[in-house]
Amino acid sequence: MSSPVKIPYQSFIQIDRNSSTPIYMQIANQFSNAIQRDFLPKGTKLPGSRLLAELLSVNRNTIVAVYDELTAQGWVETKPNKGTFIIEKEADKPMRFTDDEASYLQTYPSSPGYDFNKSNLLDTPYEHSHSDFLFNDGLPDTRIIQIEQLSSYYSANLKRKSNQKKLRHANYEGNDAFKKSMANYLNLSRGLHVSKDNILITRSTEMSIYVACEVLLNQGDNVIVANLSYFSSNMTFQKAGAKILTVPIDKEGIDANAVENMCKKHKIRMLYLTPHHHYPTTVTLSAQRRVQLLQLANKYGFIILEDDYDYDFHYDKSPVLPLASVDTNGMVVYIGSFGKSLAPSFQTGFIVAPESVLVEMQKHLRLIDRQGDILMEQVLGELIEEGEIFRSLKKSIKIYKERRDTFCDLLHQYFGEDVQFDIPSGGLAVWTEWQKPLNLLQLSKKCLQNNLLIPKTLLYQNRELTAMRLGFGHLTKEEMAQCLDILYRVMNE
Repeated sequence: MSSPVKIPYQSFIQIDRNSSTPIYMQIANQFSNAIQRDFLPKGTKLPGSRLLAELLSVNRNTIVAVYDELTAQGWVETKPNKGTFIIEKEADKPMRFTDDEASYLQTYPSSPGYDFNKSNLLDTPYEHSHSDFLFNDGLPDTRIIQIEQLSSYYSANLKRKSNQKKLRHANYEGNDAFKKSMANYLNLSRGLHVSKDNILITRSTEMSIYVACEVLLNQGDNVIVANLSYFSSNMTFQKAGAKILTVPIDKEGIDANAVENMCKKHKIRMLYLTPHHHYPTTVTLSAQRRVQLLQLANKYGFIILEDDYDYDFHYDKSPVLPLASVDTNGMVVYIGSFGKSLAPSFQTGFIVAPESVLVEMQKHLRLIDRQGDILMEQVLGELIEEGEIFRSLKKSIKIYKERRDTFCDLLHQYFGEDVQFDIPSGGLAVWTEWQKPLNLLQLSKKCLQNNLLIPKTLLYQNRELTAMRLGFGHLTKEEMAQCLDILYRVMNE
């Protein structure tokens, strides 16, 4: 058996004296790691406590504690008058200990020892950079959020004894008080006629779509989406095994006549639409087409998955009520987000559907988000009850309306007839179509070199179309001008 002195203990036992982990535990953990990886064969005699302490430059009592810990974990045993040995449970062939193998103990495996499923479909399309300026697809500005007020609500709920009891137990069905508040809020603001039993709380719109697909879609089902549509939802439909069929979209939203023609050719399981400020083109589905699509759903028996992600932000007129508000036959599953005028961590998603459908969705949600966020839901419920959510939204809308007008003015000033767009009636992004020949991917790369990130997810280009969805909500007037100035200079190089 290898002599304890010949094994290079210093090479695989590295001590971090600034770590919060006690030194004896650091050494014990690295010993057990070496034993499990067979760098220290079973039956190996370990150095005496004095010798190992000297080799590692630690106190002898530290090594005594190390051996006690390894003994307690079942890795070593001490034999009277003989020394400390790694427990030998089976015959092992001693390994030759090289410097490369010793250093390997300090790293995590670079690849697994097993096969696993890979998905090119779910490769993330999102990009990150350290650029000072960027466009996004229409996100709020966290700098205008009243953080102190939100913090006071959260802190008060965290300290409240009645809420502390709720944190001790898993609540598989969500916060009832919040769901009641949400039902009242949706009935008042969106013309729905729901109770708490018709609402399922999720973490985001994307989670809502995922859970809905788990219950509503089967392999080979046909799903109609607009051409163009939200890339994330398309990925989720395809992951569920559905086949995506596209229909045109124009100034009034998704083409209902094209939907009917598609129904005549195929058995349609679902129609996915974003009725307010369609993603990505920002158009609003007209009232006439809403009625027409509901009639088609009843006639052909397909589900309408109504993603009202951008309902809150309206500037020029009252929003058109959701399809779900006039659905009498249970054909619409309504999903959306709540709290977009708040900090991102205070936002949540929801699903509205008949109770029997939500019972099944709850089963799937429980697997991926068993606990939910009971405390946050309590805070959001109070924000509704106290009217703070309405006041916050009112202040935000005033700011974002000014930013929309400023951004559209700057687009005209910088690009004139080179860009065409309609001033959106709501939302936090402008759909821009470019009249001059551009390679948008090359354009985005050059902008990145000039300190401006334009993610690929904002670019839409084919033979007939050269367009970008440019978010303005997160930008001040000065930042808008700087972003567009970079874009202008790069375009004209």
